[in-house]
Order: sequence, then C-alpha cells, then structure tokens
Amino acid sequence: MLLELHIEDLGIIDRLDLVFGAGLTVFTGETGAGKTMLVEAISLLVGGRADTGRIRTGALETRVEGRFVTGDEEVVLCRVVPADGRSRAYVNGRLATVTQLAEFGQKLVDLHGQHTHQSLLSASVQRAALDEFAHTDLQPLREARARLTEIDASLAALGGDTRVRAREIDLLRFQVEEILGAGVSDPAEETSLEIEEDVLADATAHRHAAQASVEAINEDGGALDLLGSAIAALQHRAPFEAEVMHLRDLIAEIADASGRIRHIGEACEDDPERLSEVRERRQSLRELRRKYGESLTDVLAYLDESRARLEELESFEVRVEALEKQRLTVARNERSAAKTVAKVRQAAAPALGKAITSHLGGLAMERAVVEITVTGDDPADEVLMMLTANPGTPPAPLSKIASGGELARTMLAIRLVLTQGPPVLVFDEVDAGIGGAAANSMAASLARLAKMHQIFVVTHLAQVAAVADQQVAVSKEVVTRSGQEVTIASASPVAGSHRVDEIARMLSGRPDSAAARRHAKELLESSSITP
Repeated sequence: MLLELHIEDLGIIDRLDLVFGAGLTVFTGETGAGKTMLVEAISLLVGGRADTGRIRTGALETRVEGRFVTGDEEVVLCRVVPADGRSRAYVNGRLATVTQLAEFGQKLVDLHGQHTHQSLLSASVQRAALDEFAHTDLQPLREARARLTEIDASLAALGGDTRVRAREIDLLRFQVEEILGAGVSDPAEETSLEIEEDVLADATAHRHAAQASVEAINEDGGALDLLGSAIAALQHRAPFEAEVMHLRDLIAEIADASGRIRHIGEACEDDPERLSEVRERRQSLRELRRKYGESLTDVLAYLDESRARLEELESFEVRVEALEKQRLTVARNERSAAKTVAKVRQAAAPALGKAITSHLGGLAMERAVVEITVTGDDPADEVLMMLTANPGTPPAPLSKIASGGELARTMLAIRLVLTQGPPVLVFDEVDAGIGGAAANSMAASLARLAKMHQIFVVTHLAQVAAVADQQVAVSKEVVTRSGQEVTIASASPVAGSHRVDEIARMLSGRPDSAAARRHAKELLESSSITP
C-alpha cells in the first residue's frame, strides 16, 4: 500500500505531500489542474520513463518519493530527474539503478492507461493470469524442465563434442603424467632444496668459517682458556660461588658447541654433481609451479583435480548412457506435463475471455470482445490476450491498443476477473467518454476491486468520486513570485461539505449550484458516505 507521496517540481506542482489510506482514492479537478501529474509521479517511482520536459519551469530537478508498506515491511522509493544528466533512483535511501527500481516497483504498483508500466502487457504475466484463472498445476512441468536443464548441464560438462572431449583427455593425461613424473609428494621440498643448495654452493667458505670458530674457542688463549682464567680468579671467594658455577656451565656448553661446529664444517664437502642436481630439481619445480599453481601444495591439488576430471571423462560412455536414459524418461514426463498444461490452458482460455468481456459491457465497451489465444510450437507456453474494441476491426494484442481509455477499461475488466497482482493499481483515463449507466457500473466495479487492492483513479465522473474511500481535489492557481506570474497546482483530501462542493462541481461545473449539491449528497448517501 502506498502510504505517502512527496512531489517536488513536477509539471505545475511546486511541492506536494499527500497521505493515503486503503481502498479507493480518486483524483478529481478541472482539466489541466495537474491530476495526471500525480499519476506521473507514481509512474516515476516505479521506474517509468523520465521526461525532462516535465520538470517545473525554472527548477533544477524533479524529485518524487513514496513510502510503501507490504505486510510487515516498509520501503521508501525515490526518483530524481535532473534537467541535465541522467535520472537517479533510490531504494530505502540507497542508490539503485532505474532497472532495479522498476523490478522493485512492479511488485508494488500496476498502472493502467497511457503509461507503459503495465504488467498485464507482458506475455509472461498474461500467461500467469490464465494459469491463475484455470488453477493450472505447473509443478510437474516446472520440475521436469528443471531436471532436463540439470541433465543437459551434466552432459555439457562431460564434453558433448567428441573431439573437444578427446583434446581435453589428451591434455589432462599429459599434465598428470608430467606432475607424477616429477615425483612431487612433499609440499616442503623446495624449502629443503633451497637450504641444501646454499650449503653446497658455499661449502669451502662454510668449512673455513667452522675451522676459524673452533680455533677461536679451543686454541691457547682462546675462549675456553679465558673462561678458565676467569674461574681461577673467582673460585674460593664466597660472593662469586654462583657465578663460578655458571661460568663452568658455559665452558661445557661452548665445548659442546665447538664439537657441533667442527662436525658441521667437516660435513660441508664440495659436491658439484649434487649441486647441479639440486639446481636442476629446483628449476623443474619452478616450471611445475609456473604451469599449475603458486606453490607445490597448489600443484598437488591440481593433480588431484585433474585425475578426478580425467576419470570422469574416460568413463564418459558409461555416464553419458546413464544420463541419456534419464533424459529420455524426463523428456517424456516433460512432454506429458506440457500437454496437460496446454489442455488446461486451451480449455480455460475461452472462459477467461468471456469473463473479461462480460465486464466490458458495463464499462462503455458493449461491443468489445477479449479473446485469449494459446499458440506456438509448444502450446503450453505462448499465451496472448487480444482485444476487438469495435465490430469489424481485427483483434489486436493489448500492447497495440492505441486508446488509453479502452486499454484502462480492459485492464480494469481483467482485474475484476483476476484478483491477484500488485497491491496498488492506478487507473488513468479509465472513464474517458463514459456517462449514464456505464458510469454507475464503472463506479461499482472500482469499488469492488478496491476491497482487494489499493486503487488510485483519475476521474471526471461524480459517480466514481462518490464511492471513493478518499477523494483528493486537485486545483491550480496563478500566483506572483519575484514579480512574475506562475501557475501552481495544489492537492488535498476533501471531506464533508467540501467534498459535496467538489462533486457538485463535477456534476454541473458550479460548486454552489443547489441542484448539483443535492445530487452530490444523494450520490454520497447512496454510497454510504456521510456528506
């Protein structure tokens, strides 16, 4: 439900704020007062085409905001149309594309009349409308088609083309053999090889360094001798007993370290052959990483994936045979379900067309006929609503109807038959050229539909205005601003005597006409609305 509407600088509207309730709301006023601008504002909110020519003269941009409530959720939509540049859209204060706004808006609002934002002009929505009327069980067909899609995807993943599959198998075999041939098993091998290469590449220097270190520790006057002298100077002196023990521990540790250094140094032998092997191995591993991953862990993971894919492709014949058997069964089910759906749709189409046509008679389209066609190679899918507006004229798709009034009344008739759809319906030009008994029928139809939807109608009919739950009177006046005359539109709900005045104006053009006021009161009283 649309609760609030805020408009700035649209057409002759300067600034306008309106609050709406449930049921039927009518916009009334003199021709040119700006009623259609209210519909234009709602159209912009739900992704309608932006026309910079609609921006108020002298303004920089048009801004429209609307607050909607659906169930327990509230959403605020906003559209800004600048004089220069592209329009902007917002959903709950966040920037969105106009396409996103339209997708969101089409769930909330349907406009009927001269506006292009009409869901029932869509072939898919017309098909869904027929299914709603016919209570079509689509579940078996949907499940079968979904399963066919899954099977086709599985077949494609296996490599549907024999040559493509053979090329992939050859490539995978080469890659698997290359990785296996390299004998990679330890992800940490490169780290070990790097350390070994460092030792082998500088073995002589490592030995000399070890020898120098051992000599510095063990020779006369070396580290051990110096520590021994330090101990001799301190022993038998009570204050230094603990430190003497610590120095003796150091001598033992340094002696052990000296032994280890000597052992490591002696192990650093020159081995040009092994050094060459290590370098070649490292280069080989680098090549593998260049092809198959950032690290050896990635290379091993790629090996596992390639083996699995290779096994899948090599067992192609068995898997394909199983999948194709499944596909035959599912395809039979899909065809059977499609035929069932087609029969249901074909049987219901004439009844739906007849039901819609029966409502057109009371909407000043007595000779109009709606036909529902179910056609196409797969008759389960192609549904089209056609209108013959006048005898002798060929039926035309709803999207090709030139008259905004005829289209709006046809949409109203459809909505009277099919109650589901967006919660908010907007009708513009729906009462064009209507009067007398047809006006009463139009009013009754809109009032009935308003029990299931929130309805907005631009109307010139007093009968329609009288049955509304809320009437918004739109007017315009010329004011002087900065020494210049400008036209300003205003709109506000009317009730009580003000509503009587407005309906009297609609009846006679004179709100002060006694006869018109009496008639207005009668209309309101007959609609159970206290004037």
